[in-house]
Amino acid sequence: MSDETVNEEIDQVDTNVYETSSRGQKVLHTSRNNLISTIQELHSDGFNVCIDVTAVDYLENPERDLPEEISPERFELVVNLISHQKRERVRLRIQVPENEPTVPTLFDIFPGTEALEREVHDLFGINFDGHPDMTRILMPENWQGHPLRKDYDVGKIPVQFKEAPGL
Repeated sequence: MSDETVNEEIDQVDTNVYETSSRGQKVLHTSRNNLISTIQELHSDGFNVCIDVTAVDYLENPERDLPEEISPERFELVVNLISHQKRERVRLRIQVPENEPTVPTLFDIFPGTEALEREVHDLFGINFDGHPDMTRILMPENWQGHPLRKDYDVGKIPVQFKEAPGL
């Protein structure tokens, strides 16, 4: 049995946002094109702290609970907001296609997302359009690839021990 259930559809100005619930937390699903207007509406509704921006790569596990109106994509951007006044959290799940992994930046609304977006870019290869400094933050600048993608080769580093037999 799924831990997410579709509760209702919220119609906004030229926007469809679908609400589900996961483990007692409100989860909103919308498109990349409607992300900023949805975030702005939530911000004006009191969700004025962005506590996390991350991503998920569903390459090896494409099945997941989504409203039937939302088409699953390889990547999913996950944004967590909090309202201290309401004592509520809300999670946004935005589907991001593999062939165009770009979403609008949240930096203009939540300046604290600057490093979080860079981390998602660095590790998953999702670009944030309009971000002021879309450079690597964890990996060296000359690093090839994005380590948290499911198709990224793990590789290995040989371990050498002092006085080990055969050395």
